[in-house]
Amino acid sequence: MDTRNETSPHKKGRVSVPARVAIIWVGVYLFLKFAIKPPLPSSVIFMYMTMTSIGLLIYVSIFEDVLQAFKGPVVAFLLGNPHWAGSWRAARWAVLALFPTLVGWQTYVSTVPSDLPPPENRTIHPAPPGEFTGLSNPVPRTPENIMQGKGFYAAFCSPCHGANFDGKGPAARGFNPPPANFADPTTIAMLQESYLFWRIKTGGVGLPIEGMPWKSAMPRWEVELSDEMIWKIIMGEYDGAHQTPRTWE
Repeated sequence: MDTRNETSPHKKGRVSVPARVAIIWVGVYLFLKFAIKPPLPSSVIFMYMTMTSIGLLIYVSIFEDVLQAFKGPVVAFLLGNPHWAGSWRAARWAVLALFPTLVGWQTYVSTVPSDLPPPENRTIHPAPPGEFTGLSNPVPRTPENIMQGKGFYAAFCSPCHGANFDGKGPAARGFNPPPANFADPTTIAMLQESYLFWRIKTGGVGLPIEGMPWKSAMPRWEVELSDEMIWKIIMGEYDGAHQTPRTWE
């Protein structure tokens, strides 16, 4: 006995499957773009929209009737129907011509050189709040603590900042600007440990609002990591990147 139709979420007489998929996709984008405050970085929105697209593709492919209901209108629109009225044929050709034109135009605009000044004057390393100024690492610099810090780094930081501390982790391509390259002598070597402690602890949402717009997808690690774990991560980062923290002495 075939029970596929009994468990399938697709029911006739409702909004078509392509329309439902489009409504959900657009709704998620509008929520991420306009409903969340402070605004999310474009790289984070792209990541979530990619996951949403994958989830919707899984949804339409679970049941055969849903897949056919999704594919049918799409294929019919792409191939056209000789019985369509002239207005429908004109609308189809307009969409087929407009979509690649918009993609090409957006690609051109994003890559063409420009002599205009940058649209924002962002301070890359803003001053930390007073409670973080001048803090020193309270964790003893022992081989055991450094090794443990590298382990915490591998678990929480390497997906973005890379196993080699070079900013080339497997998730790095999804972020703009990319994660910091700690092996570069112009990054953490120019900063004090207290600055790194502030940035790791409070993440992108902890950046001062007067310096907006910020483009940082750094999580707020104080939710998951203790202060001791963060200090150990900092030691592991400096040791793994073969750098030393900046001091005022």
